[in-house]
Amino acid sequence: MISIIIPVLNEAKTIEDLLNHLIDNASLENLTEIIVVDGGSTDGTQDIVCNLGLNIKLITSEKGRAKQMNTGAKIANGAILYFLHADSFPPNRYDALIIKEYHKNNLAGCFRLKFDNNHWWLRLASWLTQFSWRACRGGDQSQFICKNLFKDIGGFNESYIIYEDNILINELYARKEFTVIQKNITTSARLYERHGIWKLQYHFWTIYVKKWFGASPNTLLTYYKKHIA
Repeated sequence: MISIIIPVLNEAKTIEDLLNHLIDNASLENLTEIIVVDGGSTDGTQDIVCNLGLNIKLITSEKGRAKQMNTGAKIANGAILYFLHADSFPPNRYDALIIKEYHKNNLAGCFRLKFDNNHWWLRLASWLTQFSWRACRGGDQSQFICKNLFKDIGGFNESYIIYEDNILINELYARKEFTVIQKNITTSARLYERHGIWKLQYHFWTIYVKKWFGASPNTLLTYYKKHIA
């Protein structure tokens, strides 16, 4: 019933561990397929996926997470789409947890977040993700959504090169179609470690506030490229 869709771009360091994790921690009978959508990797990511010997669908797409995830969704066979970042590792039996919510008529949602770094701020930020507050949501928590609902919304807005996850989440909150599964997905803190926790958090907050006040997709992208990318 579930199609997992993973957009990747130069994720050779994590993709093998992630794919093995997804197989080892799933009930399997709930998974229709795992689709890896590559946006033009040059570090051997595609070769790693092909050489794993797992039944993984590898397809290519124009670069950009929104475009890549929409491309994966178009060929997905599952009734539930599960969008996952390449550095985020779902909890044990994540598929059964998603199916359970689906049968409770919760058609979209995410997991609680846990960073792989023990800094007190990241622990606090992770703790806050247990609540349903909109401000505590983000793409690193992954996203499951009924395929029909995804189609009705129109998929990810490809105008947004960044913040695309949040645009979809905003639409789901507006429809009151969102739930938080109270199990942790573990995600990499590599971006925080690279830039510094406070500096990166400040830039993330700035992007959030800019969008709140109506900033365009290009304005957000320009800021991201200048301060983060």
